[in-house]
Amino acid sequence: MNLLQTISEIPICFGGAAISGEGGGYGFGEISDTSANALLMQAFDLGITIFDTAPIYGFGLSEKRLGMAFRRKREKVFIISKSGVTWHNNRRVNMTNDPVTTIKMLEQSLRDLQSDYIDLYMIHWPDNKIDIRRPMEALASAKSQGKIKHLGLCNTNLVDLDLAAQIDSIEVVQSEFNLFHRQSEDFLNYLSSHHIAFMSWGTFDKGIISGTVTNDRTYDRSDARGWAPWWDKKANRKKIATIEKIATLLNAHGHTLLELACGYNLTHPPLTHLLCGMRTPWQLNETIRAVKNPPPRSLIAQAKSIIDQAMAE
Repeated sequence: MNLLQTISEIPICFGGAAISGEGGGYGFGEISDTSANALLMQAFDLGITIFDTAPIYGFGLSEKRLGMAFRRKREKVFIISKSGVTWHNNRRVNMTNDPVTTIKMLEQSLRDLQSDYIDLYMIHWPDNKIDIRRPMEALASAKSQGKIKHLGLCNTNLVDLDLAAQIDSIEVVQSEFNLFHRQSEDFLNYLSSHHIAFMSWGTFDKGIISGTVTNDRTYDRSDARGWAPWWDKKANRKKIATIEKIATLLNAHGHTLLELACGYNLTHPPLTHLLCGMRTPWQLNETIRAVKNPPPRSLIAQAKSIIDQAMAE
């Protein structure tokens, strides 16, 4: 049993980027303080105890909302935050794993979360200008002071995993994983052999796999899909067409796209937890329902085959 499994029986981690869009940075649309707080409380009441955030989500707004929501329940939730994606005064994003910046970000996150500690602190992205052992040394020191309980890496690679482990144990890795974006067998086997928990982000491919993204859908400035360079509308058109075919297949067998997305990921150990961005009570309830009702493996294999064929064309 890995760290995340000891924390939560429900294999869902609440994605904090979903509750801070109006703050700017990386987010997915406006949501009020009241609605965000109600959604977090509903998730907690339904048994979700792992909550993921980062400073870049709403330029600190996501962390502040989590801190406000759980300030009286701090010991009952497991909060994840990250260092490495910061910004200048003009809000131009700067990505760096400089150890001085790393500690500044940690201290600010502690203030915004209204907490003396962060349960899991992760380095958000690799930085080819800085040896990962340098920020790891700074974070290991903070861990020894009780400011961090566990350490992890996001969007990492095997080289950095080995280097980071020279400084302190890496207990969790978070990377993109879904039907369109997969990780290599070597990567998964490494995590398994080193007993590292694996959590997927992009579980629904930002709404494409869940079917909420359509070719004619538009986004305002509070939603990064309206302006971010990584949102490739041309590539998305092929994905959307493929998902529409798969939805018909699933419907014929009494299953949904959400069930497929969750079921596919959870058939790939050591992946045990899904980072999911949910902005409404309906999305929250449907996601919890989906993890409890995965399609049979044969149906998942059919869907995967359709995707593989479409993407190869």
